[in-house]
Amino acid sequence: MGTINVSRKYTLAQKIYLYYIIKGMLINLKRFFRGLFLQENWTIQYPEQRREYSQRFRGAHFISVDKNKTENCTACFLCETVCPAECIHIIAEERPEDENTYGVWKEKKPASFDIDLLRCCFCGFCEEACPKDAIKLSRDYEMSVATRDEAIFDLNHLKREVKGRG
Repeated sequence: MGTINVSRKYTLAQKIYLYYIIKGMLINLKRFFRGLFLQENWTIQYPEQRREYSQRFRGAHFISVDKNKTENCTACFLCETVCPAECIHIIAEERPEDENTYGVWKEKKPASFDIDLLRCCFCGFCEEACPKDAIKLSRDYEMSVATRDEAIFDLNHLKREVKGRG
């Protein structure tokens, strides 16, 4: 039993794609004239007009802090372990006893907490793995930087009080 050839012969019009070229040009001409005469726009004027994203959008990272500006991170390394892009790097240290304000002892804190945004794929695994809800993804999508070193966010840049995901 051999293979069966089920391919079909193309017509001359299909071989030179003339129909599809004309069809694409007509779509572009239709949009051009609708924009010219009816003043319809398909683009947004970015700095003045912002795009509305869904509530599930995952943007820039932040680490939640309490009222005393103490980060909720206990340096458990779960976010660093679960990260598929390996963009989170944590160095832990002992937490001083005077920072134990609420009676809940957190024995470790991050001495260094770095996230390389150029490597991050914004999957949200770090947010799901955190047992203290310390690391979160905001809805901030403006993360432009001039150099590669500016894309590595440190602990001071990441600390923020939680006011929703905005």
